[in-house]
Order: sequence, then C-alpha cells, then structure tokens
Amino acid sequence: MTPRENGYARAQDGTALAYQRHGDGPPLLLLAGQANDHHWWDGVREDFHATHATITMDYRGTGDSDAPDTHYSTRGFADDAIAVLDRLGVERADVYGTSMGGRVAQWIAARHPERVRRLVLGCTSPGGRHARERDQRVRRALGHRDPEVARETLLDLMYTPSWRAGHRGPFTVVGSAKMPPHARRRHLVASDEHDAWDVLEEITAPTLILHGDADEMVPSDNAGLLASRIPDARVELLPGARHAYFQEFRPLASRLVVTFLREG
Repeated sequence: MTPRENGYARAQDGTALAYQRHGDGPPLLLLAGQANDHHWWDGVREDFHATHATITMDYRGTGDSDAPDTHYSTRGFADDAIAVLDRLGVERADVYGTSMGGRVAQWIAARHPERVRRLVLGCTSPGGRHARERDQRVRRALGHRDPEVARETLLDLMYTPSWRAGHRGPFTVVGSAKMPPHARRRHLVASDEHDAWDVLEEITAPTLILHGDADEMVPSDNAGLLASRIPDARVELLPGARHAYFQEFRPLASRLVVTFLREG
C-alpha cells in the first residue's frame, strides 16, 4: 500500500494549510488550479509514484485549509507552498503546477530557486500585459448568471466533446466543494492579478512547459511566451487537448513529465 500522510502546516500569518503526501521517493509538489484543492490531482498523481512521493496541498480558502477573508495572491500561495515543504522537511523538490498552480510555481521557482530541482508548467500563463488572454466570449460565458450554464461552459473548456461523452463525472477540476463565496472571489482576483513576467528570467531550474493546442481557457500562445523568458525551457504542445490535458490526455502527459523528471 502506498504510504500516506495528511497534516497541516502553518502559513506566515498563522493560516492552517492542509497537505497530503503519498508514496516514497524524491518529492514532487503538485499544484492545482484556481479555486481547487488537492482533489484536482485525483487519478493522476498515481502516475508519479514509481519514482516520486507526491505532495499536494489545499490552497487557503479550499478543502480543509483555513479560509481567511484577506487578500490572496499567487505569490502568497507560493509562500504557503514553501510553508508546506518546510513542515515536511523538504529542502528541494520537483514542482509541477497546472493552470493557476503553474502561476504559483513560477513564483516558487523564481523566488526560491534553491528549493526547485526541476519545474513543469502546465496550461498556464505569465500573466500581466504580456500574456495572451482568453477571448471575451469565454469570459462572459464563465460569468453567466445561471450557475449550470457557467459549469457547462467550464467543462467544455476543460474537455473535448468526445471525452465528455464517455465520462459523466464526478469531475475534480470544477472547484473545491468547501469553498465559501469570499474565497472564490479572492482566488479569482489572485489569478487575474498574477504577473511574473519580470522574474521569469530568474528561474534556474530546467523547465518543461506543457499545453493543449486547443486550450481556450488559457490560450496556448502563453506556452511560447513563458519559454521565451525562462532559461533552459522547452515546450510540448498536445494536439487537440483542452485545459484539463493532464486528465484527458493522461498517458501522454504523465509520460512526458516522468521522462523529463528522470533526465535530471
């Protein structure tokens, strides 16, 4: 049976942060998307247990972590992730972040280079004025007043119609069920305010950038923008994949990540 440890770390401001460590081996920190908790990685993290122990966390405002009604930021989430690594006694880890988790991972790698061995950024963006933003049509649909319409829009952005036809859920990428409304708003602001453009050149870890070429949530042009700023970065585009490429295209995506991590 895969060893498991669940516990809590304390952020600098005292916020309790739930974490989950599964498996043995070198540590791999997995960072979820906006407004999601560790369940984002359900059914995927097992792909890495042959080589790594996986570490996940519930962002503040999600899952079993505290949800203070204060300002949230991707840089603050990065500090929270460092607090989790400190609690676990992890001095250096591989880091794999997807969507907003990729934004958080950028700050970890730029501000704490000694803590990151190898970096994987999935379906993410540098943020700020240099980023390629999603179409306004997509933004309007995600903000629809009818929550069911908004949810269907989100699922269509995550998965192709053919995949959805054979998968009826439950879906683990549509938000943490325990989130209070104020935390959802603060996660949205944190992701929207992200801008790591000026620090990307400070990343020293070898970096793999993964992106679906049919991603309308975070357009795939952002992969090239990140690679243009991060030294020693390379890009792998997954043909036909949408935002949740790591689930729908799991065999290919996980194989690319495992191969990259083994290169170090």
